[in-house]
Amino acid sequence: MNESERVMNLEERYAHLEKLVSELSDVVYRQQQEIESLRHHVSMLKDKVGGDPGIVDPSQQERPPHY
Repeated sequence: MNESERVMNLEERYAHLEKLVSELSDVVYRQQQEIESLRHHVSMLKDKVGGDPGIVDPSQQERPPHY
């Protein structure tokens, strides 16, 4: 393998790695957006059921009288 073939091989590998890094970056960005959305939804749900601790924390729930 001569010098020019070696350089071309390295450039080709570098181009593939650049594409892969870009794709992975996009995936991480989409996952972060989804995480933020889920955190927002969880926060809204906590606010919605905040008045009843038994719903959020089962250990806080009273036992029914027939037990």
